Amino acid sequence: MSATVDVTTWYLEQTSAADRVPAREPGDAAAVRVERAEVPSPEFSRFLYTAVGGDTTWVDRLPWTYAQWQGFLDRAGVETWVAHHRGTPAGFIELDGASGAAEGSVEISYFGLLPAFRGRGLGGHLLSLGTARAWDLADRWEGHRPTTRVWVHTCSRDGAYARANYERRGFRVYRTETEREPDVPTPGPWPGA
Repeated sequence: MSATVDVTTWYLEQTSAADRVPAREPGDAAAVRVERAEVPSPEFSRFLYTAVGGDTTWVDRLPWTYAQWQGFLDRAGVETWVAHHRGTPAGFIELDGASGAAEGSVEISYFGLLPAFRGRGLGGHLLSLGTARAWDLADRWEGHRPTTRVWVHTCSRDGAYARANYERRGFRVYRTETEREPDVPTPGPWPGA
């Protein structure tokens, strides 16, 4: 029998653009650039996913094939916004406006920083900018319904400050679940890392 652990998942939302609480800019704001990765790239998205989530047990997309990554990224309303610090990718926020398009719902499907960039004030800045892009997503996607809700989920396996960061940016918890899950090791950014 394999070991299990209790994992608590918090679902948070904003129901109005006025809920968004901008973060202060990081101390070296001139060295930080956040821009949309406009060309869907499975290689780049998988790099971001493994580099950010490797130490926090992000494992659900590890088995995805190239075609699965491409299919997800090609959907109308899916966007990846990347923070760069002095030209180096530092983190990302992935918006999924495709799944909830009919309701005007946008999910922040993934968000985080590479370990070397945590604790510098970049996370609040990236989340603030990314949430603003979730609220104006319809401006970039013809025929897309205006956003009426932005939501995200985080869990007890994510970074220690994840939930607090969402709450500081104006997200409110609307559901909490606790389940037993397999106690898997963190995968690292590549096998054996």
